Amino acid sequence: MSDLLNIITSSDKRRSLLLLLKDGPKTMGEIMSALSFTKTGMLPQIRILEEKNLVKREGKKYALTRIGQMIIKRLEPLVKTVEVIEKQEVFWQEHDISSIPSGLLMRIDQLGDYQVIESSIEDIYEPHKEFLDNVSKSKKLFGISPIVHPIYPDFFLELAENGTEISLILTQKAFNKIETEYYDKLARGLDLKNLSFYMLDEDIKLTFVVSDIFCFTSFFLKNGVFDLRRSLVSFDKSSLLWGEELFNYYRERSKKIENL
Repeated sequence: MSDLLNIITSSDKRRSLLLLLKDGPKTMGEIMSALSFTKTGMLPQIRILEEKNLVKREGKKYALTRIGQMIIKRLEPLVKTVEVIEKQEVFWQEHDISSIPSGLLMRIDQLGDYQVIESSIEDIYEPHKEFLDNVSKSKKLFGISPIVHPIYPDFFLELAENGTEISLILTQKAFNKIETEYYDKLARGLDLKNLSFYMLDEDIKLTFVVSDIFCFTSFFLKNGVFDLRRSLVSFDKSSLLWGEELFNYYRERSKKIENL
């Protein structure tokens, strides 16, 4: 590892300071307040960054040099990605994330301050209450699923009939199941201008909904079994934009269902 890279990555104080200065010059007082470090603890780290031409003095403030700005632009996404993974490291290790396109996977940090929510044993076969509550409050919904839960045909049809804008992508097997077992509800849904169905002719290893409120994802485990208990939810604006891109990626690979 190069000396410069080691200096940046081997110290939490130096890394945190560089990320803080990305937003503009700061006084020592502002640095101490934002990072909760003492002046005695920060000064040696600032000196090291100054020696490497990453940080400079501007009067009473410290700022990034041009080189510092260039490096932090590359460093920040890496730091945020690591934070996303470390937050729920076991969750990411156990689940199959192969259905997330590589471009979006490289921007997984946009999930932001996500949470992993877990259903109780008693409710393992029921949709999560937080999912249903937030879907019910949403004005628009975009979803992807290879599975069909028995309550979903009635649930989503009622939302659509009450004015919610809904677009759903189903795998061919999931769509065939709805067409066979819920034909009348599917026909009613296709008559609504605000409800669209798409069929995806490939297997995917996740279920997913993004709305104007939240982004909600459930994955298959690496052994091929769908995880009924744990799901990932985020309300950050960046996660909603990330989720819309994920939906659009699969919509472009899908066929719109116009009629039966």
